[in-house]
This record gives sequence, C-alpha cells and structure tokens, in this order.
Amino acid sequence: MFKFICKTSHHLRSATRVAQSPTHNLCFCQIHPFSSSLESIKNSPNQHSFTVNYLINSCGFSPEKSLSASKYVKFETPDKPDSVLRFFETHEFTKTQISRIIRKLPRLLVCDPESTLLPKLEFLKSKGISSTDVAKMVSISPFFMKRSLENKIIPSFILFTSLFRSEEKTITAIKRCPSLLLHDQHFTVAPNIENLQEANVPIANIMYLLANQPRVFFASSNRFREIVKEVETMGFNPLKLSFVTAVHALRSMTKSIWEKKFDVYKNWGWTEDEILKAFRMHPWCMTVSEDKINRVMEFWVNKMGWKSSLLARRPKLLSQSLEKRIVPRCAVYQIMLSKGLIKSKGISLMRLVEAPEEWFLEKLVNRHEEAAPELLKLYKEKLTLSK
Repeated sequence: MFKFICKTSHHLRSATRVAQSPTHNLCFCQIHPFSSSLESIKNSPNQHSFTVNYLINSCGFSPEKSLSASKYVKFETPDKPDSVLRFFETHEFTKTQISRIIRKLPRLLVCDPESTLLPKLEFLKSKGISSTDVAKMVSISPFFMKRSLENKIIPSFILFTSLFRSEEKTITAIKRCPSLLLHDQHFTVAPNIENLQEANVPIANIMYLLANQPRVFFASSNRFREIVKEVETMGFNPLKLSFVTAVHALRSMTKSIWEKKFDVYKNWGWTEDEILKAFRMHPWCMTVSEDKINRVMEFWVNKMGWKSSLLARRPKLLSQSLEKRIVPRCAVYQIMLSKGLIKSKGISLMRLVEAPEEWFLEKLVNRHEEAAPELLKLYKEKLTLSK
C-alpha cells in the first residue's frame, strides 16, 4: 500500500540612510550597552556598514549577529529590504515574527517577495489556512520560504494527503509541524513508516502518530528501526496505540536523558520492574521532565502521604498538570473527605484526579453544592492561582 502512495508522490554608507528608511520602525530599534561591539562595526573597513546598521535598526539584530549576517547578505540601499519587510507586514506577520524570519534567513531581504515568497503563502492560503496561521507556521519554520514550491512543498503536501486520505488531516499535521513539508519524505518519513509496518503496527496507528507527533519520523531509518526493536523488546503489543506512543517517547529523548529519568524514579523507591511496567501502562510518564517527576512525587508522597509504589500502579498521575489539575482537585477532595461526602481514600482520589473536567464538576462539585457551597469557589481559586 505504502509503495503505491510513494509513487503518487557594496560600498560603505552612513547609518543615517537606514534611519530614513520608510520601514525603519517595522521591527525593533535596539539599544546595545556594549560600545565595544558597535566600535568594531565602525572600525571594520571590510564590513558593509549600511547592511550592518540596517540589520540592527530595522530588524533587531545584535551588533554581533549583524556582522555575521553581513557576510552572506549585502545591499547598498534600503529599497529591496524595505519591500520585503513591507511584504510580510502586509500579509499580517507581526514584528516579532518578521524579525524571527529575517534572523534565520537574512538573505530573504534581497529577494523579490512577489515572485519568491508570495506563491508559497498563496499555496497555504488556498488550502484554507488563515493568514494568522500562515504567519505562525512560517515564523516557526522560516526555511519553508527557501524550499521550492513545485519540487518540494506541493509534492510533500500531495504525499501526506495520500497517506492521511484527507486534506484536512494533512493541514492539521503541518500546522502542528510546518517542517513536515521541508524534509525529503522518501528518505525520512517513508522508510520509517515501513519500519512500523514491518513490526505489524496497524496503518491507523501509524497515521495517528504521524498526525500528532510528526517529528518522530525525522529520525534516520537506522535509528528509528533501533527504537522500534527496543519497544518490541520491552513487551509492547504492536497492535495497540501504546506501541507508537512508546516509539514517540523513546524518540523524544537521548539515552542519557532516559537513564536520568530512570534514576529519578529509582530515587523515589521504584524498582526497575515497576518503572518498565509503568512505562508499558502509560508511556507518557517517561516524557515528563525530571523536575516534573520530582514535583509530582513530592506532592503525592510528602503532602498527601501516599506510598510511591501506588503511583507506579497509576503512572497516568505523573503526566497530569500539578497546578491545573492535581492540586485544585485534591483541595476539593480534602474538603469532601472532611465533610463525609466521600468515604474511601486511594482509588476514589485517583479517579477524581483522572476524570474529565465535565464529569468532575457535574458528579462531584455541583452535586454537593448545598452541603459544601465553598467547593466551586475553592476550585476556581486554585485554578486562578495556577495561571
């Protein structure tokens, strides 16, 4: 099936000229306290001072960055760079987004925006992507503007539409990861999809991973194959969604980071078997940071009095937000417990924390409004503090 899909697939100028540029205030005007950096610009006869000063005054570059960039892009008048900055502003890019793009690709300042940039923006908009989302996507992945529309961007879009069997799902995926359209899919995505297929992972689960975590597929084929084999060795069932979630978890970190997180769990009393079992139950428990693991463990063990081994049996609690979910709901739970509105500890509290927001409010908070009217107020206060 996949093989079929693949087939479808400059002279010195004074700084005053920059100040006269009509788009001078498009981005930033920075003040740099380190005069030595500015002196190096003035005293460097080989640098194009007009370009350097333009990059500082109109694009928010630091003196060091502007000197470096001036080796690759040079202009003697503001006409071309001004037209590029105006172009981005006209297409609803914010000053911050424009500066980010130019910092990554200063050579865009000397391009013809109508012939080089406009067709790519129009292509994205033709797929129903709003101007705001287009600006966000391009600022996240500026190299999109360097790729060939006909040879790279459109073929990649067609390939992913064939894979997802939906243009809408393709758009959702590239919004999440704009660089999806920039990689050579036949050397990255395609071989790694085949690696998963060879492991008997259902195509629906592969597409789920590609849609939600597309960066996972940017690994080399050999490294990706190693990860898939490691997940198989850990005892994951390839027919279940947890298999591709585990692939994502291992792909998202180096082995040294994995080992550090392993050690953090060990420091809280988990055995190796408990850690691996927790990972098989809920792979996301290994994607949270070391700091998050410690903070959540600290709360449950030291403040709530739980044994850490209980969390090993309910690892989903490790990936819940401490501030937005765990602390507010436990505050509600403690009041309910003190008023006799809830009788058992352990599993009831776990269910309370893991439950969807609608269920939590309807079945617990609102249901006991007469007996404990302060519940909703307390819950909202805790949520407000988290923000």
